[in-house]
Amino acid sequence: MPPLVSHHYRIADGRADTFRSPHRYVWPAELDLMARLAGMSRSERWEDWDGTPFTASSRTHVSVRRKPPGAS
Repeated sequence: MPPLVSHHYRIADGRADTFRSPHRYVWPAELDLMARLAGMSRSERWEDWDGTPFTASSRTHVSVRRKPPGAS
């Protein structure tokens, strides 16, 4: 998959500023692994902010992670 680039534009004080930021696609399972390595667990996952169930055909996701009680 080719790298993704997000283009940002901001106009302030009559001046336009632009910048780009590189991104890459991250699979939900990869985020789960990173969270687990950081001591967190996934408590919920939806397809969108409306709470639509996440399925194999979902193109987006919202994941909720939790730190164990007492963790800093």
